[in-house]
Amino acid sequence: MKSEATYLPISLRLDDARALVVGGGQVASNKLRLLLGRCPDIAVLGPVHDPEIVSAIEAGQVTHLGDAIVPDALAPLLEKMRIVFAATDDAALNREIAALGRKMRVNLCVVDDPAPSTFITPAIIDRTPVQIAISTDGAAPVLARRLRTRIEALLPDGISRLARFMRAQREWIREVQPDTTARRRAWEAFVDGAGAEQALRGDEPAARASLEKALAGVPVSGEVWLVGAGPGDPDLLTLAALRLMQNADSVLYDQLIPPAIMDRVRRDAERVFVGKRKNHHTLPQDRINEELVRRARQGERVLRLKGGDPFIFGRGGEEMEALVEAGVTVRVIPGITAASGCGAAAGIPLTHRDCAQTCVFVTGHARADGTLALDWPSLARKGQTLAIYMGLAPLADLCAQLQAHGLPGNWPAAIVEHGTRHDQRVHVATLATLPALVKERRVVSPALTLVGEVVEHRREIHRDNL
Repeated sequence: MKSEATYLPISLRLDDARALVVGGGQVASNKLRLLLGRCPDIAVLGPVHDPEIVSAIEAGQVTHLGDAIVPDALAPLLEKMRIVFAATDDAALNREIAALGRKMRVNLCVVDDPAPSTFITPAIIDRTPVQIAISTDGAAPVLARRLRTRIEALLPDGISRLARFMRAQREWIREVQPDTTARRRAWEAFVDGAGAEQALRGDEPAARASLEKALAGVPVSGEVWLVGAGPGDPDLLTLAALRLMQNADSVLYDQLIPPAIMDRVRRDAERVFVGKRKNHHTLPQDRINEELVRRARQGERVLRLKGGDPFIFGRGGEEMEALVEAGVTVRVIPGITAASGCGAAAGIPLTHRDCAQTCVFVTGHARADGTLALDWPSLARKGQTLAIYMGLAPLADLCAQLQAHGLPGNWPAAIVEHGTRHDQRVHVATLATLPALVKERRVVSPALTLVGEVVEHRREIHRDNL
């Protein structure tokens, strides 16, 4: 089938080449920036106005061939160049240079004018030695730049370290294993396993050990990732969380993880629901710990996906302790906790110079007998904000205790239901009226309670939810 594309994406070697930029303004500077560090011999022709080009000339990185641009006299110069950019402010002059370059079969680009060019420059993600180019055949450069932004957000920060590590291992691996297929399979096991994660974070000894095991066919050890999924909106996932969600072999997830976030998990990962509902635990905490250890010892990359932040009322600390004691490698990826996410989405500041200099995170989870064991005198104070997690069931008791220990009945309070999600609802009331309002409106979990004068500073704000 014939392709409609007229450009072939390639990587052009320039470390032994000469390059020419015709022009000396900002447009020329943008192209010069692409060449610096890639090409050892760069020349600029034309009047120079851009300060970056001036600096490059003064630093000896670029040779200035003069101000005069005479197309009829350019042939001897063009034939020495592997790549040329025509980047003056004169479109007709650029096309005249391009016509000459085409006759001489020189790789030449007229900036913002694909028709006379023999090549165009794509939008580039540069994480040397990893480079990703996005091209629309010159049809939609702005679209290419937007795609570059989206792809760049998905790349882990250590991708350069990983690529450099892999490059450094190629020679000895060829000597140890001459079979191409066996080498490929070892590399695939390394990239898909813990070794790549180790190289990404700069632990080269551990990455080398994982690669040697993969080469020898030794089963690799697994690890567990305790990942905070944030308050519910998938757009609030961290880049690290997204990457690990795509790399996991299995995922143990909570009741608070909505389908929109689970959709971001690798599709062929095994999914195990271990959520806790009121008066019903699918798995007790000690069994969850055992399951995490068991799967990691089988060589799995286990994602423990938790709502909010794993270390804020998420029992992530207990899981980490159990894993470390069992000798399992564990990583913790923080997430946006519910107080921060819900407060922002509801337009309620957690602190405010006029009324709240302290913010206290409190769990409203009741004991087995239904009572709340909290330091009420320290909580029932003005000048602070209370962010109460898991406080929906004991809400009446919470509001009564805060009033009994000194806060007035008309003290501002609010509940953010399904905070940050598309179906978010914000219920504003007082300590005296909030319990009845919650019953009337049939508020359901997940919901976060905020108590304090900051509630009166609430403002309706625009939110972009999925």
